[in-house]
Amino acid sequence: MSYYFTIVGTRDNPLFELEFGTSKGGGDGVARFRDEARHYNQFIVHAALDMVEEVQWTNKDLYLKRVDTYQNNYIHCLLTGGNVKFMLLMNPDPATTPYSTYQTSPPSRAASARQSLLLASNPNSQQTEEAVRQFMMEVYENWIKCSMSPFYQVNQPVTSPIFRARVATAAKKYL
Repeated sequence: MSYYFTIVGTRDNPLFELEFGTSKGGGDGVARFRDEARHYNQFIVHAALDMVEEVQWTNKDLYLKRVDTYQNNYIHCLLTGGNVKFMLLMNPDPATTPYSTYQTSPPSRAASARQSLLLASNPNSQQTEEAVRQFMMEVYENWIKCSMSPFYQVNQPVTSPIFRARVATAAKKYL
């Protein structure tokens, strides 16, 4: 499974971006997005912001769970008290996701049955949802520490290598 994580500021501007793969179940932690998907991921996440704005008024929790789905991409969101959005796009099988063309045939039943047994390949399971929530909460704790720095200004991109390393560590730990 491949992931694209971004933090979106109050003006819908990207503050932080990170691509990574699963580290669970023998994964190497490297994102397997195709070249065209690297550009589409930004558009897909920003398109999901409309769904976040609808869901945020009906949910009292910070973690909004899965807010949108688009062509085998699942978008999860955590909304902070300051209206900063943590968006996680997960793709169970980036090699077969059609971005510029329509899928010609559905995957075989045997292949989909094998994939549904893997926790990392089942974005609809409760275990996956809980792992994403824990990841988001740990990143949120690190975000609080980063944003409390006297050198940080609101809606300024985060360039700290320490913050990037902590997000990557949380990804390896939970996803």
